[in-house]
Amino acid sequence: MRIDYHTHHVRCGHAVGELEEYILRGIEIGMQQIGLSDHMPLLHVDPATYYPEMAMPMEELPRYVGECFQLRDKYKSQIDVRIGMEADYIEGYEEQIEKIIQTYPWDYVIGSVHFLGEWDISDHRQTHGWEGRDRLAVYAQYYDAIEKAIRTGFYDYIGHIDVIKRFGFAPPAEQTAEVRAMEMSALNTVQAHNLAIELNASGLRMPCAEMFPSRHMLETCYSKGIPLTIGSDCHQPERLGQYLDQARAMLFDIGYRELATFKERRRNLVPFQT
Repeated sequence: MRIDYHTHHVRCGHAVGELEEYILRGIEIGMQQIGLSDHMPLLHVDPATYYPEMAMPMEELPRYVGECFQLRDKYKSQIDVRIGMEADYIEGYEEQIEKIIQTYPWDYVIGSVHFLGEWDISDHRQTHGWEGRDRLAVYAQYYDAIEKAIRTGFYDYIGHIDVIKRFGFAPPAEQTAEVRAMEMSALNTVQAHNLAIELNASGLRMPCAEMFPSRHMLETCYSKGIPLTIGSDCHQPERLGQYLDQARAMLFDIGYRELATFKERRRNLVPFQT
């Protein structure tokens, strides 16, 4: 089974390529399933005054969903298209997030934390946000948001669960034990709420130079029976499936033999090989 459940498209503003281009690329490289998962519109900042090109405008959301369904039907004999959304968890905006999720018939919803307040810790233009901050305190704020996202019950799986490491702003080595405790607490919460997480391969092309999450977290997931799906987090059609051979190989080496897939908000495990 070759799948990619984390993809972005021109509507979000910081990706290129139409939805159809990604589907055609998936057919070209022999994928059985492709997940379309653009970013939820911004809720807590004014798109007109915030950093540009962060997410699709709210008025585009119904057009996005409509096009996804049209393309699913068009290519149903060639590839299985699953319709999703990457829905940021923003503390204090739970009601608005839930309304968006409930309005549309998603196959799956990715729960991700990018924002700590108005600071997008995943945006390369905002790395100055780390200046003068206690890095361990930032990690604690991030993992607290991850656990709150899990507890909402809004999401089918958690995306790039340790993306806080993306730009290499880690706490000092002597605080590694504290970071590992935060990671373990987050995974315990995932397990307690019967969620999956993703192995997001895009970290291999980031300054951290490793996938999200790190191998030690994946080994913990395996020991806890936490299901995994995989995604390239591609923002260009040619990057669809990028590094996913390596992702599957690492999961297989750890002991995984099945990947989580999603349809109509129900999880199904399918076998895979490297």
